[in-house]
Amino acid sequence: MIPVTTFKGRKVALFGLGGSGLATAEALGAGGAAVTAWDDNPDSVAKAMAAGIATADLRHVDWSAFSAFVLSPGVPLTHPKPHWTVDLAHQAGVEIIGDVELFVRERRAHAPDCPFIAITGTNGKSTTTALIAHILKSSGRDTQLGGNIGRAVLTLDPPKAGRFFVVECSSYQIDLAPTLDPTAGILLNLTPDHLDRHGTMQHYADIKERLVAGSGTAVVGVDDSFSSLIAERVERAGTKVVRISRRHGLADGIYAEGSSLMRAENGTAELFADLGGIQTLRGGHNAQNAAAAVAACLTVGVDRQDIVHGLKTFPGLKHRMQPIAKRDDIVFVNDSKATNADAAAPALSSYERIYWIAGGLPKEGGISSLTPYFPRIVKAYLIGEAAPVFAATLGEAVPYEISGTLDRAVAHAAADAARDHEGPTAVMLSPACASFDQYKNFEVRGDAFVGHVAALEGVTMLI
Repeated sequence: MIPVTTFKGRKVALFGLGGSGLATAEALGAGGAAVTAWDDNPDSVAKAMAAGIATADLRHVDWSAFSAFVLSPGVPLTHPKPHWTVDLAHQAGVEIIGDVELFVRERRAHAPDCPFIAITGTNGKSTTTALIAHILKSSGRDTQLGGNIGRAVLTLDPPKAGRFFVVECSSYQIDLAPTLDPTAGILLNLTPDHLDRHGTMQHYADIKERLVAGSGTAVVGVDDSFSSLIAERVERAGTKVVRISRRHGLADGIYAEGSSLMRAENGTAELFADLGGIQTLRGGHNAQNAAAAVAACLTVGVDRQDIVHGLKTFPGLKHRMQPIAKRDDIVFVNDSKATNADAAAPALSSYERIYWIAGGLPKEGGISSLTPYFPRIVKAYLIGEAAPVFAATLGEAVPYEISGTLDRAVAHAAADAARDHEGPTAVMLSPACASFDQYKNFEVRGDAFVGHVAALEGVTMLI
């Protein structure tokens, strides 16, 4: 835990008592703050009370006594309309912040020079975060990984000299972190997302920009117009910018050229690393993730040899294009984290012959955007509520069966792939759907897939 000492002896209001909210309340209390917490869910309030956290309905307290209001990132700050606690905080003139802001204040107070890498972007941030942490850990560095991935940031070990922090930041967290100041800040890319919470694409982009604008070094993907303009603005403001690209060469920065990662300075480029053969970093999207990781690790002092070793030994992000098993020339891939069509596209683009398991609780838009990848799909195995809709989209373009359940889909896909003598193939769970019709979350769905594959005869597990 990171005790939040920067509010010692002061009163702090807190709303949102889920996992990160409870951790934040406990960290504030451990640092000497007087916390008054609340949640719209009575069960969450009861859990907080059982943990010894002071609770009170924030509609009936004196807001003038609070030095700050800590809001859970899952609670609306601006859109579709501010939560009622936000209105009360504004009326009282109380600043509204989140757990990432508390972390950055603690770092500045106790170890301002300890390296801190923050990662954001619409797609790829979890893989990039995990990759950076792996490179740092494999090079022998004391590394803390958290934020929007894994552990809540205030449950990490406290900042100290020589300790490296790698923190994934969602747009919601950035919106509540006005003084975010990483050593290296990464903005991977921007496409429309969470507009129900941010109103417009421009507002969404403006929030993401704050992370790199406050960085010592800004690492920015320049393959979309919003991010490219952000790189220019941040650079004009005086921040050092390292541009990265998966699509084209750069005069300065790090870019992908096939499976090669090139490092360019003053118009001269040289090979930095070859991603060929690294199963966990297949595809152009992972080339961008790797480029960002290289740029960030160089910024915090990791040498080329350690970075290349870390790239080669990266085990992959669990449930994201994760090779979990092999049988002869068949690889079984767990991509359960692909909960919509856009998220499924990278995995489908990374293999030539695919036995595709898809379906679940459908998202708006279905899988029509995946049509360019249909020629790669040997057969589809459809599960869950989306099966009839997906079948209609596939039509005569892709052979399919409605398997219904994941266990049947795995058994049938594995059997069909075993009869395929056309070359290397992938049996892939990349659902392009939420899991909630059959599973609690995508993690449980992915673990079920792993279990079903492990039960097959003759497979060699890779995890």
